[in-house]
Formats: sequence, C-alpha cells, structure tokens
Amino acid sequence: MTFLRRLIVVLSAVLLIAACGSDPEPPRPPDQAAGQVYVNLGDSYASGTGVLPLQEGSPFLCFRSQHNFARIVAERTGRALTDVSCAGATTDNMTTAQYDGVPPQLDALSDRTELVTMMLGGNDNGTFGRSISVCGDVGRLVPKGSPCTDGPGAELLDPIEKRTYPALVDALRSIREHAPRARVLIVGYPWIMPPEKGCFPDIPIAVEDVPLLREIQTSLNAVVERAAKRTGVTFVDMSRVSAGHDACKPERVRWIEPQDNRSAAASLVGGLHPNAAGQRAIAEQVLAALN
Repeated sequence: MTFLRRLIVVLSAVLLIAACGSDPEPPRPPDQAAGQVYVNLGDSYASGTGVLPLQEGSPFLCFRSQHNFARIVAERTGRALTDVSCAGATTDNMTTAQYDGVPPQLDALSDRTELVTMMLGGNDNGTFGRSISVCGDVGRLVPKGSPCTDGPGAELLDPIEKRTYPALVDALRSIREHAPRARVLIVGYPWIMPPEKGCFPDIPIAVEDVPLLREIQTSLNAVVERAAKRTGVTFVDMSRVSAGHDACKPERVRWIEPQDNRSAAASLVGGLHPNAAGQRAIAEQVLAALN
C-alpha cells in the first residue's frame, strides 16, 4: 500500500471523530446575499487543513475541509461557493499552478464573482514553516534561553516586509482585475503562540524565543492589513478575537492545535492550524465584516 493510500485510510478512520462543536451560529448577512457567486482563495488556513471531513472531489493535497470558514459562510448566507484554497499555497499560486490538477487560483474568478475571501502570506518565504522549523530545531537542543532569537531567527523578519508585502499587494490587485465586481476580504491569521512562555514540548520553542514567534506573526498580520488598505480591500482582523485562544491553551479553549498533544479530532496534518472552533471563529468575523 502506498504512503498516500495509507494516509487516506488513516484520515478516513479519524473522520468519524471530527469535531462538530456547539458554538453559537454566526450572524447572517442580508438576504440579498443568497445566490451570489463566492470564491475562496488561499492557503491551508483558508482550506481548513486538519478539520475533517475533507471536501469531496477536491485535490487530496489541498486538504479542503467541509467545515472551513468559507463553507460556513456560504451555508449561512446561501452563496454559491467555489473553493480553490489549497494547503501550501503562496502568492505565486495565484497565477501559477500549485500541483497537477490544481490550476492558478485566480482562474476561478470572473466578472460574475461577487465575493472573494482569502487567507494568504504565511507560506511566502516559508514564514510560518521556517520559523517553527528553525526555532524548533534549536529549541529542542536548548529549551531555555533564546537560542533562535540570538542565532538563526534574526533573518526571519526581513522577508515579510521586503517580499511578502509587495507580493500581497500584487495578488490583491490581480483579484480586482479578474473579479472587478467582487467585494474582496482578506483575513488575518489568528494567534498561534501566546505572547510569552509558550508550551514546550507541545510546540518546541525555547522559552525566551516565544516573543520572536509572536513578533513574526504580528509583522505578517500587519503587512496583510497594509496590503488590504493599499488596494481598497476589507481586512478581517483575527488578532483581537483570537487572543487567549492560541495553540498553548487547553483543548476546549484553543482555536489552533499544537504540534504535539493535539486533540483527538485533529487530523495528522492539523498541527499549528485552526481546529473546528477556530474555523467557526474565522467565519464569524467574516460574516460580521459583511454586515
């Protein structure tokens, strides 16, 4: 049995215990939204990676959840959703194919599109992946002190301003060109790490390196917001409402799953991604922005 087939079997097995939760239903936008053409773009946070079950018929490696925030928004409002979000996507994948069978995401847009949502930027220059990998590697060796801040972590911030910001501006302008009638919303990322202390070894970041990880995400959300303002796009801020729901909080409180010691409902790829409660929280903020 191939690795991919084994992974499919495992994901299918845990599908039955996927979280469904009982959070209050998010507010509903006006009735005139029903039937509008809606396209969801972005990376694994947009696709709902880690929240089962997966959308039927979507490319497996995109890990699109049936319960991602876009599906919730579409169901609450009656919008006709096309979801092309995909795990691992960068701003380059707005205009270039990510995998065979996964065309450029902007191909989903047209002059008929009336609403676009997007979460993007975290994979550009490996911002999330490199920060966790680089700081995690040194954190496992030196769990106290600030080995990443004092060493390899120093180079993680610069690309966010120098490369991610202009790439986001270009991506949002391209969305405007491809969907000139659409209302466009770009969603910021909910907090992954707390402001300090962390939760070693569930997330293997040295104690005094936690503020660096927080600064990296603060910088990323700031450039997402600036890109939105520069292009006339609505920014959906998740930083305020997600405070106190980071991956180091207890299972019933957190909106992001840790790398290790994840909840039973989280899939094998769910570490450091929003869980079902996190996706519902993002949907609530998007719906509020649409009102």
